[in-house]
Amino acid sequence: MAYDSFKILTSSCVPLPLENVDTDQIIPARFLKATKREGFGDNLFRDWRYNGDETPKADFVLNNPTYSGKILVAGRNFGSGSSREHAAWAIYDYGFRCVISSFFADIFKGNSLNIGILPVTVSPEFLDKIFTAIENDPKAEVKVDLPSQKVTISATGESESFDINGYKKHNMTNGFDDIDYLQSLKAEIGEFEKTRI
Repeated sequence: MAYDSFKILTSSCVPLPLENVDTDQIIPARFLKATKREGFGDNLFRDWRYNGDETPKADFVLNNPTYSGKILVAGRNFGSGSSREHAAWAIYDYGFRCVISSFFADIFKGNSLNIGILPVTVSPEFLDKIFTAIENDPKAEVKVDLPSQKVTISATGESESFDINGYKKHNMTNGFDDIDYLQSLKAEIGEFEKTRI
């Protein structure tokens, strides 16, 4: 498997209520030298997390022990800017498995789906409800149900459906990347080849 399969995730959330967060803010360009996916989580939001002397910035949410979880809740237009895959790698390597926003940049969305991060697009109104739930209780949980394509605020029971490409949904629920998907069709491909001889 390319990554862990994703079916239902219930988790507390890390709120990042900022709009237009681009990929250079997610992972600064100076950390793009590596070609393997490991180790990027250490530099996720690096310039927002650390001062020039490498001390953590106390007011940044990832440095606040009040918040934790596998779901990042972000403001509108998350992942804009350059198309670097490393932004998705950093989010995954840090430990997030889902990002919820009211709008994602298309390339970031595709990069996330390719490596096992589920980008969930909700309405601005529902996003505000999630932020409110976290503000009321930093340990508030959100349930993301991929098979039913629904996200639910556990405390209130409010939910909203989300869209996902059928092929990407299949791969996410099986933990497949594109190559894994082709490998899963090996028997069918073999049978097809027999008809072409």
